[in-house]
Formats: sequence, C-alpha cells, structure tokens
Amino acid sequence: MRTSFRMMLSLAVLLVFAGCSGGGSKGVRAEIKTTEGDIIISLSDLTPLHRDNFIKLAESGFYDGVTFHRVIKDFMIQTGDGSTRQDSSLIDDDYTIPAEINDSLFHRRGVVAAARMGDDVNPERNSSGTQFYIVQGKVYNDEELAATIQRIEYNRRQFLYNKALLDLRREAAGSETPVSEDEIQQNAIIRAYEAMEEAGPYVMPQNRINVYKTEGGTPFLDGAYTVFGEVLEGMEVVDAIAGTATDMTDKPVKDIRILKVKIIK
Repeated sequence: MRTSFRMMLSLAVLLVFAGCSGGGSKGVRAEIKTTEGDIIISLSDLTPLHRDNFIKLAESGFYDGVTFHRVIKDFMIQTGDGSTRQDSSLIDDDYTIPAEINDSLFHRRGVVAAARMGDDVNPERNSSGTQFYIVQGKVYNDEELAATIQRIEYNRRQFLYNKALLDLRREAAGSETPVSEDEIQQNAIIRAYEAMEEAGPYVMPQNRINVYKTEGGTPFLDGAYTVFGEVLEGMEVVDAIAGTATDMTDKPVKDIRILKVKIIK
C-alpha cells in the first residue's frame, strides 16, 4: 500500500468558506518547517477526522524527517510517507480515514488535501492515514476549464461504476443464488447510469470558475479527494519545492524534508 501511495494520489484531494475560503475555521494552524523554508497551514473544522488525525501525527513527531517524495510542477507537492524518513522507527502509515469530501472545499492554489488509493480499489475514496499534498496548480482559461468539466464527468461515471460493481459483488457473495461476473458488470453499468441520471450533469459554480481563472489550482481533483486545510503563509516555499529537479518517478533528485510540524492552537 505504501508504494502505491507514493506513486499516485489516486492521487492522482484546498480552500475557502463556501466558495470564498476553503479552510473553514482558522482556529487550528500548523507550522511545517522544511529544508526549503516554513509553511503555515490552517486545518478545516469541516473535516474533523482529518484535522484531528493530522494533529495527532504532528504531535507524535511522525512527520519529522519525511521527504516530499512526489513533486509535479504546476500540480502539487506530496509528502507523509513514513518509509522516506531516515529514522523509520515511527512508521505506522498503513491505515485509512473515511472520506470527508465537502463541496465548499475545492482545489484552489494552496489547499491541503489527503492522498489516497484510486477509485478502482478504493471506491469509498478513503484517505491515506498520513500522506497529504499541497496544491501549487496553474491558472486555467475557459477552454481548459471546459475540458476539465468533461474530465470530472468521466471520472464521476467511473466512480459510480466502480462503487456499483463493489456493492453488487458484495450482494452476490451473500446471495444463495449464483450470479455471474458478466451479469454483475452489466447491472453495475445500469446502476451507475441511473445514479448519473439522478445526479444530473456536473456544473462548476461561477465563483469557483473565477478562482481557477485568476488564482489557479487543480480543478480536475474536485469532489474526489478530501481537502482539509489551506496555506496561510509560505506559498513561495511550495513554489520552490514544486520547481525542484525530479527523476522519472517525480521524486526530487535532492531530498527535501519536513524537519518538524508544530501545531498552533
């Protein structure tokens, strides 16, 4: 599981109040001291499971020494894999947190979100217990946003199909009447189509469009990953890390580490 987390956020899911700020209450903040400088984030009260888990990990020293192991310019910087720490005595990252996806928290530049396994093996979209990413993102134009909306629609269809497939397989396993895999897959398509019809087409709110066209972000992740914080200070550090040289696996050539995470209440 740890290797899969490192290779993708699917990550490949930030923030303001109901479309203006993604972080919710700024009552709890965290100072992330890195080898490249300091980043101060706020933790959202709209995602209490993720907020409290992050606080627990920070106060235990779990993040001290982990690297930013996946970095993609104009996208995001990812960290939190315990196996990247030089001292591996505190590795305990083989757990997940239930998704807390909130429509008011979206992937604008500077948001903090939880990495996770992909929909095909994780249709509940549960978050990695320890890994998170900070969005650098880019500014989008109208054409790019239109293509992104189509991508979100496609991802939503795939998500509903994978969820239906898992549910139907569970139902078949508990049934006394044998059900073939072909029948399960056909019924999953029907169930996913019905769910799409009920939900209606995806419409990106105008205020969100304005944010992506001016501030930037990664809109194609909206609704798929749990956003649980936002950067208050230190985006220049995020930009510096995002601009570092990487190898073919998106791992920085030079180790960039978190030195310490301090919770500020």
